[in-house]
Amino acid sequence: MDIRRIAINAVTEIIEITVMPTDYKGQVAKRINEKMPLATVKGFRKGAVPKDLVEKQYGKAIKQEEVKKVVDLALERFITAERLALLGTPLEIEKEIFNWEVEGLTFQYEIGLAPFFTLDLEAKTDVVKYIVTADDKMIDGQVTRIQKQFGKAIPQDVVSEKTDVSGTFTNEEKGINNPITISLDIFKDKVTAKKFIGKKSGDVVTVNTKGLFEDDHQLMDFLKVSHDDVHGLEVDVNFTIENINETEPAELNQELFDKLFGEGNVSSLADLKSKIKEDAESQFAEQAQQKLTDDVVNALIENTKFDLPEAFLKKWLQTVGEKKLSPSEAEAEYYRSEKGLRFQMIEGRALAQSDIKINFEDLKSFTSRSIRQQMAQFGQTNPTDQEVEGIVARVLSNQEEVKRLSEQVTKDKLMQMLVEKANPTTKEVTYDEFIAAMYGE
Repeated sequence: MDIRRIAINAVTEIIEITVMPTDYKGQVAKRINEKMPLATVKGFRKGAVPKDLVEKQYGKAIKQEEVKKVVDLALERFITAERLALLGTPLEIEKEIFNWEVEGLTFQYEIGLAPFFTLDLEAKTDVVKYIVTADDKMIDGQVTRIQKQFGKAIPQDVVSEKTDVSGTFTNEEKGINNPITISLDIFKDKVTAKKFIGKKSGDVVTVNTKGLFEDDHQLMDFLKVSHDDVHGLEVDVNFTIENINETEPAELNQELFDKLFGEGNVSSLADLKSKIKEDAESQFAEQAQQKLTDDVVNALIENTKFDLPEAFLKKWLQTVGEKKLSPSEAEAEYYRSEKGLRFQMIEGRALAQSDIKINFEDLKSFTSRSIRQQMAQFGQTNPTDQEVEGIVARVLSNQEEVKRLSEQVTKDKLMQMLVEKANPTTKEVTYDEFIAAMYGE
């Protein structure tokens, strides 16, 4: 047997395997002998078929099966021996006509190689760590929303400037179908609001999306339009009115405060505003942290240049998965996943360059936080330490879970290191400014 590598480029090669009769002949003969007692050929009793007829009837198929086993094993062992870091799996280069009668049978496999590259974690970046603050405008607006949310809804026959209108925005062409409750002050100009005045339940009001709101991003909230579509969107949408109510604002009293935050935790408007600010900025911090992480990832991808076996991966993507992809579908899938693949390789290189280690306390702490978050989602906001520790102990007694959690903790630590190495500058902004920065505007 002869095996050799043929370079196409730095990240794509062909492995060529030539198999000789000595590599498979013995196993083929063994299979023929095993087949003889079971062979059935017309005119002969079962088990009494001459060997040459058995070989004629079954020999070609057996030979092909045994050669395939030999080639598959040789390919696997060669990749291991050569320590080849593959992207995807080897693709056999199929020949239109394959001559099984020649002495040396040659098979070729195309492979994609993980590229070698250097990773500079100290490279200068323009990454920003945003500190998002809740300003007075946002806090006052939230107070007003609370009063409306817990106020008394009084049904009305017609729409007025003071009413809230429930209905559904629709546009079949753009797939818009979003039920929502609105007040007329959401619109950018009074001309649009006047279209609603005097309308009744069941009436349909048509408005155009261009300049509908002060900020085009509000189309994402009110019409559920994707961010990619909001800019310059100019289509008519219908709003079908279903309910009309005028809200008598709830009184800001102790009963409302206790309902919102628990007995005695808030006792004045000042306390309420302080709590709104605290809760809002806690949520903003999570969003800002996610943006920081995304920006660090993007900076690393942008600053770390290396080639991928693009042509090979596009072909490989056509063959994997239950549904076979067309060339155009595979190309689209490649471009969807390319960024993730690049960062996956950067992560691997960064981990190899680092000295990140985790211990059992790291696992316990991470598991405890995860469990508390999960319990909070189901309404258990204040579990006891004893309850959480009991669940942690059960989780960490499962070796599969320990392995999974260890990988997650390692990834989290690695990401923390990458963020620190990016050395982001800190900038304090309002939420509106943060949204503008998030979408690059």
